[in-house]
Amino acid sequence: MKNTLKAGLSVTRRITVDVERSVDLLGPGLEVYATPAMVRDIEIVSHDLIVEHLDEGEESVGTHISVDHLGATPLGMAVDITVTVVEADGRRLRLDIDVKDALKQVGRGRHDRFVVDIEKQKARLEAKLAKAAES
Repeated sequence: MKNTLKAGLSVTRRITVDVERSVDLLGPGLEVYATPAMVRDIEIVSHDLIVEHLDEGEESVGTHISVDHLGATPLGMAVDITVTVVEADGRRLRLDIDVKDALKQVGRGRHDRFVVDIEKQKARLEAKLAKAAES
């Protein structure tokens, strides 16, 4: 990891709620930003912020996410997702999350990530698959 990966690092990304990010549980014409899509978008924005500060052969993985979905954002409206590193303790990272549409905060939460060595992670996954195949 580079020494630039530290508390205070932040990014905001604007995302438009499209059909793939929406759910229509309320009925036709009432499609809104789906919670699983918000979680996925938070993970992607968090990853993209961190990856610029990693060394070659490193990657970050999500280890925890806690999100309050506070309000509905209609299909076609945009949200701004702000991710801020609040703690960088070795390879463990904690991020604060803020999600706002044009009118109000619609999400907030915490996301933890861990920086891994890609080759070591690959070896662990291959060993796990081999062990599962033996079962």
